[in-house]
Amino acid sequence: MLDFLRARLAHGTPTSPFPGPDAALPDRFRGRPVLDAALCPDGCRDCGPRTPSALIRVGPDGTARLDLGACLFAPEDADACPHGAVQFTRDVAMGATARDDLLTETGAVRLARPLDAAMRRLFGRSLRLRSVSAGSCNGCEAELVALGNVVFDMARFGIQFVASPRHADGIVVTGAVSRNMHQALLATYHATPDPKLVIAVGACAISGGPFRGSPEVLNGVPPELHVDLWIPGCPPHPLTVLDGLLRLLGRMERNER
Repeated sequence: MLDFLRARLAHGTPTSPFPGPDAALPDRFRGRPVLDAALCPDGCRDCGPRTPSALIRVGPDGTARLDLGACLFAPEDADACPHGAVQFTRDVAMGATARDDLLTETGAVRLARPLDAAMRRLFGRSLRLRSVSAGSCNGCEAELVALGNVVFDMARFGIQFVASPRHADGIVVTGAVSRNMHQALLATYHATPDPKLVIAVGACAISGGPFRGSPEVLNGVPPELHVDLWIPGCPPHPLTVLDGLLRLLGRMERNER
């Protein structure tokens, strides 16, 4: 027993200090993208078609915008611009309340706003979620599973996944929502008691991801479901998911990044 205690003490505390400035991220981590259109002499008109995702949108007026909800966070998304106008930062905070908040001319994002006072009283200290994999590659699900490990320990904030929608306060949707999963998703939503939350996690659930335009998918969460939180990524880092959830619950102070 003494040997076990010594080994445990030597191991230290592996749990991430998040929220805080010292959360460890891997060297190859790619966070919130930013755009400096002034670096691109053609206004990104030629860069957009070269990206593997629909990250860069160029409007009729020639103004370029980044769509974080469509970004696949691949190195090629940044390399598409030979002038370096698109770069990935180390910022994990990207979750937004509205889909349009993920469209930005610079990369600055209006982050998720807290729920109203009544909803925070219900969910602020104890949030139970049912995960629905609606046509996913399982990358997002792997990151959601990681939220339960000792490093990220989502349960310390009172947030947990449950097995039944009838025991849940909301659903977390991953995947591009295949036609075969559409009715199952709706049934899970309706089985969740009111009031409830809907959280779209990953590029597929937000915009269809790399499967967008396929006749077999609905390009993300269908419009009949009101989404309360959009979390971009392919897949999102666990801290990106956690950051969005805590902002939604009013447990993070700043809502712009």
